[in-house]
Amino acid sequence: MKKNKTLIYILGVIVGLIAINAISSKVYGRFDLTKDKRYTLSDASKNLITDIDSPLIIDVFLEGEFPSEFRVLQTEVRQIIEEFQLETNNIRVNYIDPIEDEATRERNIEELTKSGLEPYVNTDNSTGKVTQEIIFPWAFASYKDQTIKIPLLKKSITQGLQEQINNSVQALEYAFADGFSKLVNPKSQKIAILKGNGELGDIYIADFLKTIQPYYNIAPFTLDSVASNPQGTLDNLRQYDLIVAAKPSEAFSENEKLVLDQYTMHGGKSLWLTESVIMDKDSLYNDSGSAVSIMRDLNLNDFFFKYGVRVNPSLVKDLFSAPIMLAIGEGSQAQLQPIQWQYSPLAASNPNHPISKNLNLVKYDFASPMDTLKNQVKKTILLQSSPNSKLEGAPTNISLADVTKSPDESTYKAGPQNLAVLLEGEFTSVYDKRVLPFKVKEFKSTSNTTKMVVISDGDVIKNEVIRNRPQELGFDQLTGKAFGNKEFLLNTVNYLLDDTGLINIRTKEISIAYLDSDKVKESKGKWQLINIALPLVLLALFGFAFNYYRKKKYT
Repeated sequence: MKKNKTLIYILGVIVGLIAINAISSKVYGRFDLTKDKRYTLSDASKNLITDIDSPLIIDVFLEGEFPSEFRVLQTEVRQIIEEFQLETNNIRVNYIDPIEDEATRERNIEELTKSGLEPYVNTDNSTGKVTQEIIFPWAFASYKDQTIKIPLLKKSITQGLQEQINNSVQALEYAFADGFSKLVNPKSQKIAILKGNGELGDIYIADFLKTIQPYYNIAPFTLDSVASNPQGTLDNLRQYDLIVAAKPSEAFSENEKLVLDQYTMHGGKSLWLTESVIMDKDSLYNDSGSAVSIMRDLNLNDFFFKYGVRVNPSLVKDLFSAPIMLAIGEGSQAQLQPIQWQYSPLAASNPNHPISKNLNLVKYDFASPMDTLKNQVKKTILLQSSPNSKLEGAPTNISLADVTKSPDESTYKAGPQNLAVLLEGEFTSVYDKRVLPFKVKEFKSTSNTTKMVVISDGDVIKNEVIRNRPQELGFDQLTGKAFGNKEFLLNTVNYLLDDTGLINIRTKEISIAYLDSDKVKESKGKWQLINIALPLVLLALFGFAFNYYRKKKYT
């Protein structure tokens, strides 16, 4: 009887295991128990993958033996690719170590470098000897005769390797989704860069254009033809989905304003980087080290006022600001030193909106404050100065000599000032119930649902130019500090053109826990001893206890 029960039990276990195995081969499930849901793809990524209808091949070159930081990145890359593969059978992946074979090592390095894959040279002196390793934190993605590069490491000259790896892990889903989007969704939306009213030259917005170019078709658009053919200019402008006005410095005519107004009324989106005060740093670099700020009239006051925002003719000074580099000292003893410059506010972002969520500080230069006005248009403040702000009217004399004086903090009580505002909804025409400067076909007094972002400083989009070469937007060459200007503008353009999926992926937060390298070195011997000796001690104790139990039971 006892033998039968044992046999039935064994058979039941075998049948149960077979059933579990059969079910598990048919049904697959994964549970993401991480707090930041790092192993869960966003809905935007999943929706993107559904458009992949042919094999998409990924060649990952982050393969081989790496330092611990890169092993973290290597593991996370594999994990995110597995998540994508779970959503479609069309993704294939190859993990390639380009420097494994000594015979082809140099040739592979040369070919990959020529392809635009810049290697990362890791210098390690942890063992007392300096060694260098060449690592290619890149991937190729190929789909229907197209191949694009996917950077796996977000490089930054202002950050250490560990911080770069952490930021790269956060950006992995976006890096792959962004690459897939370029392959699967061809560019269709068009952006017009306004010209003809003293806007910034292309070399000063080169990095911005380079950033958005992979996603959209971009073309310059001059308003000069408004004078001779306003209706034709409007018809041509309406072919574009978004217009960008980068720091106009010359007043707009009424005809030009009507063209821009009717473009908005017919659903056109716009990004305005405009100023109401004339002043820039270059004006201060003269013998006197000073200049006078004056009001700038672009003839747009009624234009923005009607839509629900006003750019005031004053400057924001902020105790929380970026430094300016000045030569301190006399003659050959003078040295460049960073000194806080209250005219360069560092704007904090709104954490509750996809445009500005999880953004670095955005650097302004001579920004104007903005007021929002009551009407039916929805307003969202995207960027503000700190509470320790002060307003300075124009005209006023601004001198570099003032930078060495300690600011009177008691006067910086104006509170946060609006520096970037999003407008959404149905706009009322500036020319509603007014005499039109020219006859318009299909005049609309109320717009289709549309969007507009107004930024009260044209320098937000301006990159530095050194030796006639544009530099990275948001990076200050003299101080070595990086700001969030580029990411903010890319998010803004994506949002205005309804590419919100990529924004949500880009702003996803993942926290990585690292070991303290100093503590690891200090306790290395202790943990090696524990890892070797503890299992042996536990095994000996188990053997002793087992023998003791047997002797006691059978004696």
